[in-house]
Amino acid sequence: MSGQRFLVRKAAVLGAGVMGAQIAAHLVNANIETLLFELPGDAGNPNANVIKAVEKLKKQEPAPLSVKTKATCIQAANYEQHLELLKDCDLVIEAIAERMDWKRDLYVKVAPHLGEHTIFASNTSGLSINQLAEAFPETLRHRFCGIHFFNPPRYMHLVELIPCQTSDGGMLDHLEEFLVTNLGKGVIRAKDTPNFIANRIGVFSLLATMHHGRAFDFGFDLVDALTGALIGRPKSATFRTADVVGLDTLAHVINTMRDTLPDDPWHRYFAAPDWLQGLIQAGALGEKVKRGVYQKIKNEIHVFDLAAQTYRLSAAEVDEDLKRLLKYSSPAEKFAALRNSHEPQAQFLWSIFRDLFHYCAVQLETIADNARDLDLAVRWGFGWNQGPFEIWQAAGWKQIAGWIQEDIAAGKSMSLAPLPQWVMTIADSESPGVHSAQGSFAPASGKPQLRSTLPVYQRQLFPDRLIGESAVYGETIFETDAVRLWHTGDRIAILSFKSKMHTIGIDVLEGVQQAIKEAEQNWRALVIWQTEPPFSAGANLQKATEKPKADAQQSGVPAAPPAPPKPPTAFQSFLKKLRKSTQETVLHVARELDLADVLMAKKLAEVEGMIKQFQQTSQRLRYSMIPTVAAVDGLALGGGCEFVMHCDRAVATLESYIGLVETGVGLLPAGGGCKEFAMRAAQNAKDGDPFPQLKYYFQTVAMAELGKSAEQAKELGYLRSADTVVMHRFELLHVAKAQALALAEAGYRPPLRMREIPVAGNTGIATIQSQLVNMREGGFISEHDNLIANKVAHVMCGGDLTPGSLVDEDWFLELERAAFMELLATEKTQARIEYTLKTGKPLRN
Repeated sequence: MSGQRFLVRKAAVLGAGVMGAQIAAHLVNANIETLLFELPGDAGNPNANVIKAVEKLKKQEPAPLSVKTKATCIQAANYEQHLELLKDCDLVIEAIAERMDWKRDLYVKVAPHLGEHTIFASNTSGLSINQLAEAFPETLRHRFCGIHFFNPPRYMHLVELIPCQTSDGGMLDHLEEFLVTNLGKGVIRAKDTPNFIANRIGVFSLLATMHHGRAFDFGFDLVDALTGALIGRPKSATFRTADVVGLDTLAHVINTMRDTLPDDPWHRYFAAPDWLQGLIQAGALGEKVKRGVYQKIKNEIHVFDLAAQTYRLSAAEVDEDLKRLLKYSSPAEKFAALRNSHEPQAQFLWSIFRDLFHYCAVQLETIADNARDLDLAVRWGFGWNQGPFEIWQAAGWKQIAGWIQEDIAAGKSMSLAPLPQWVMTIADSESPGVHSAQGSFAPASGKPQLRSTLPVYQRQLFPDRLIGESAVYGETIFETDAVRLWHTGDRIAILSFKSKMHTIGIDVLEGVQQAIKEAEQNWRALVIWQTEPPFSAGANLQKATEKPKADAQQSGVPAAPPAPPKPPTAFQSFLKKLRKSTQETVLHVARELDLADVLMAKKLAEVEGMIKQFQQTSQRLRYSMIPTVAAVDGLALGGGCEFVMHCDRAVATLESYIGLVETGVGLLPAGGGCKEFAMRAAQNAKDGDPFPQLKYYFQTVAMAELGKSAEQAKELGYLRSADTVVMHRFELLHVAKAQALALAEAGYRPPLRMREIPVAGNTGIATIQSQLVNMREGGFISEHDNLIANKVAHVMCGGDLTPGSLVDEDWFLELERAAFMELLATEKTQARIEYTLKTGKPLRN
């Protein structure tokens, strides 16, 4: 297959369980026609099992589908009636239960129906790929491999690709490129060993944590307090993660390690503890049944107490001395302090890190090709900020290796297995550890191994970096305290913000205007791209009251590159972002606007000047003499969304969360967002009446609706049909630059200004008001909600004018400013802002 281009026109997923259905959902997210197979249902409806699974997808949170309408693209099928459909599938993914016998029986059944070039892959989480391959005829085995998605498949970055002995190398390359670009995944090639890489290391880490937690007699809640964000891991830490995974699933994985790894030096620890078995037998399986290690009782979190064998209120506290210790800037000093401390909590942390490092070193050659693959697998699969070897290297490779050896000799480690010779060889060399600019250590060769040379990775201009790898973000054109304009050796200028959460204050506005002027004079296009998410959390009104600082650096002087992007943390990503309702995202807006400082200082007048400057900057993005492209990843809220709407094109990752959410804190969009929706409604108007489209846009703004994917942002109108959705975040800049260059190559000219925009006027306002009156009388909205919605309607309908009256863009911008300032001056809006900042919740007043 090495000489052929691999095109997935149609795919099939075998198994409509939790994983199978979600894999099918992500395939249709990528616009791939997908068949979903399951055992036949009742005689009246043989596809009932699949139909039920697809219906669940529409209700599931976090949402597996980028938009609910994509569910209709999943075609229901069953094994009795539709196996002949497999011959037209380019890719078939098996995702049934983790039973070797069941899988092999299914392979025998489907093999005769596979197409001549069909790739068949198993989504097993740890069964032997070579043993599974034996179920296929020899003529098919070269097209078989393992493809292990992590749950939930849409959000988890990692996919492990596991060849069997007969897998065709070209086929694996094609499949890897497909997984990267089309599904947006981080692909790691794993060896055919039990639980592969991420689960092998992640589950061992969990077992080691359980072991030492019990040894120190710590409660489950204290263990979680110590092993979450405090040490660079997701807030779900250890036992909350176990609840999310499912205690029964965890026990199955542990038992797999016990049964398949008899020679592992840590084998005696591969057993589900009695308390875990007890909870499973009691039906406390974790989050899926609302009871596991944790249980929510009357809005309070309770935790299972081992001694009492019942639930108690979770109230663990981390020692203040340990908190101070963990804030040491030097990892070497931090780990020295942990090891030398006599405090139980510090000793616990040293113990779990020591045994994790020990296990990774001993098992590296068995499970992975190099240290990079192990570290990225753990980062992408479990959401750690750094992989185990990265943490070890940062703390001093030689120092940590010596301490591990001492603890092995003293019998303190979980295993007496010696460290591999390569560990000490690196320690005795001048190398800082396993990762360097020359690559990552590969045990088989004893040398650093470079990253993959597959063409797909040339699209990742700035991939996820490891410690020891440099990431120089181009050459600086100019830089201030607020922004940096730079390039990568071509004629495309790239603008990145330096503010917290990439919020937009006067200094950023001035930087954007300066960047546009520079790009117009010397460059072919301008791309706005941040070195790490979010794109922008919106306007920072507190900056309106501050005097901008002088340029930190003049044009042409080299600058230190920004910090490399932090790796996406998996559980933080979907628990923190994706489960938030639209109203909860308002907290980001309120915090990042620094509105409390503005209100306390009574500097509302200065805010109006900034709003006007914001509008002017948005207009400059729209009417500049060079193409402007917004490269969006993560949140683009409020003013950030307005910048996106004003650029000539937006290129957004699927996991972009875009919206005008100002009404949630009692305000309305005033950086051109209301104007932009009014213009779009007029452009799409039939018979000159903008209201039919405008009432939909009104609802989007008034309800502070957030697009929870780039596709949903298109449905809501924040993105246009011409805007591009990219599946892989590290390909975003490559695609955005290509879009900008294409516009420039076509002889770009800015659009003509709209000088005759028909308005919905007072009739449109009255229609909306009548609906608001009904909602107010029915108790669905408060008096202040009604006021805010009326202001939004007044602006978007063009004010108190006769329907069809013609106005220009400045008319809408003036209405925006006036309405924004009127709302900001009200006591109830100020109360909403202050309450949200204090509690993190919206206020209905």
